[in-house]
Amino acid sequence: MPNPEHWLRHSRMSDLGAYIDAVGALPADIRGLAGIVQGILVHEAWLGAYDLDERDYRNVARATLPAAERLSRVFERDSRPLQCRRRPDRREVTTCQDFALLLCAFFRSKQIPSRVRCGFAAYFGKPWEDHWVCEYWDRQGRQWRLCDPQLDDVLRERCVIGFDPIAVPCNAFMLAGQAWLACRDAKADPGDFGHGDVTGAWFVKINVVRDHYAVNNRETSAWDSWRAAPSSRRVVSERETVLLDDLAARPDQELIDITPDWREGA
Repeated sequence: MPNPEHWLRHSRMSDLGAYIDAVGALPADIRGLAGIVQGILVHEAWLGAYDLDERDYRNVARATLPAAERLSRVFERDSRPLQCRRRPDRREVTTCQDFALLLCAFFRSKQIPSRVRCGFAAYFGKPWEDHWVCEYWDRQGRQWRLCDPQLDDVLRERCVIGFDPIAVPCNAFMLAGQAWLACRDAKADPGDFGHGDVTGAWFVKINVVRDHYAVNNRETSAWDSWRAAPSSRRVVSERETVLLDDLAARPDQELIDITPDWREGA
């Protein structure tokens, strides 16, 4: 496994650009930084939990943005320092991928090795829902820990979450590779993993590849466009399984560029 200090380096997506000083003024503790992310972002699927009318956000773009661009939009809405918690209607509407990426950017700016991880959460009402979190290196404990910055007090109450979001337990979140190997070993049902109505081995494969990209500091990729795949291409071929087994077991190996199967020959 590469040295955890490898993940101190910013990626193109986590680079803070002109906002390095604004982030430099923030506290350096894990919980404090997660709380700041919660105070400037709101998840597009949970607007109602914050008494926001979804109809007011129908035209909001939900693409994952580089951290610097996201912060620019945050300050356009509210010019106060980042540690000033915004009302939900003054926050940037995003997805879990943005929550994880922005916290990762904050951690790296504080010399905390961190990376964005793709997998499946067990705490959103379905067996294992597609989800992204931030993983950081606990130097004192000498281990990687998962942090879900999306889980503020509102969602913790709504989803009846009893664990600490800055140390998400393994029975609550399964990394994509772990999910793939569990399904391969018949210890889990592929049909329990997915995003909304899209479930099964094909979607687990999508997240295995996306997680491999993410730990190689490619937090977004063409694989994020999985919705464009026609149903006829949403399969896992026998020839793919050897590569997927290897990526699942060693997601932090050197990046292997893989063309999404629905784009092959395009």
